[in-house]
Amino acid sequence: MELSAIINQHYDAYTTKYARSIMPGHLKAINAICRCRTPDSGELFVHCPDCHHEEWRPLSCGHRSCPKCQNHEASQWLDRQQKKLLPVHYFMATFTLPYELRSFTWNHQRKVYSVLFTCVSSVLIDFGLNPKHLGAEIGMTMVLHTHSRQLNFHPHIHVVVPGGGIDKQRRQWKKKKGKYLFNEFALATVFRARFLAALKNAGLSVPKNVPSEWVVDCDHVGKGIVALKYLSRYLYRGVISEKNIVSNQNGHVTFKYIESKTGNTQYRTLKGEDFLHLIMQHVLPKGFRRIRNYGFLHGNAKKRLSLVQLILHVVIKKVKRSRPMFKCRCCKASMVIVGFRLNPWKPG
Repeated sequence: MELSAIINQHYDAYTTKYARSIMPGHLKAINAICRCRTPDSGELFVHCPDCHHEEWRPLSCGHRSCPKCQNHEASQWLDRQQKKLLPVHYFMATFTLPYELRSFTWNHQRKVYSVLFTCVSSVLIDFGLNPKHLGAEIGMTMVLHTHSRQLNFHPHIHVVVPGGGIDKQRRQWKKKKGKYLFNEFALATVFRARFLAALKNAGLSVPKNVPSEWVVDCDHVGKGIVALKYLSRYLYRGVISEKNIVSNQNGHVTFKYIESKTGNTQYRTLKGEDFLHLIMQHVLPKGFRRIRNYGFLHGNAKKRLSLVQLILHVVIKKVKRSRPMFKCRCCKASMVIVGFRLNPWKPG
């Protein structure tokens, strides 16, 4: 079930019902998804050196909300993260904004998301530097998610953290002991205080019904590759895979998802226009980065990461992932790109 077909069918109803909440970025995403892998996105002329078959192949749109695109980019990101993996235990911390702040967050996305990244990183860094917890600089990879499994608006940040840190003065690695990273309740308390203070400093009026208790989850995930593979699913593509869209009939769209508590497959049915609104509300503001690294995993901390790898005797294997090749429809051989054209039926 293609998302572009659903958009074409329910676009008018969607723009009529949600005219006030549709942003320019939503329309841009819709246009990109509808153009994806059609001549409107451009075409490549490919030649088979074995059987000499030739044809034009349409390009993908490259939009980060498109469910058909960016698989190669996600794989490359995972390859880069694997080069940074350390032979230690890993933890994943999840910082979630309470339900009472979701509408507020939606109306001030760029500011609130930026504050969220800043506060979460500062809380974890300070807990790591505290001698009572670790007394060292930690490294972390943070990814912003805005959806629940049912695709409701549910902003939260996942943080993958190696179990230890670097003592820069002693040039020593300090291992995190125990089965948990830091105390979840202490993290939630400090996170709440800093986040609300940062919102006020940013000139935003904090809603009055903010709960006193927030939720932070810290889980031991074993090797870091498990958590990184989980996070890579939604980095460079939309929040739903087209294979999870079950039907589009009688003006309604049904999709499936896995319930987190039971692991069972559940189904949700919505009107077509409501389904499109559900998908488009997760399109991030233009240019906003969903993924960020901190501590010794930051892009400007390569010397510190090299020191950590040296201390832990990490052997780095350089593997270059090549892009998928076009396969010939006749003989299945790899085809060679020999030409390109952009919007062939829309000159200018």
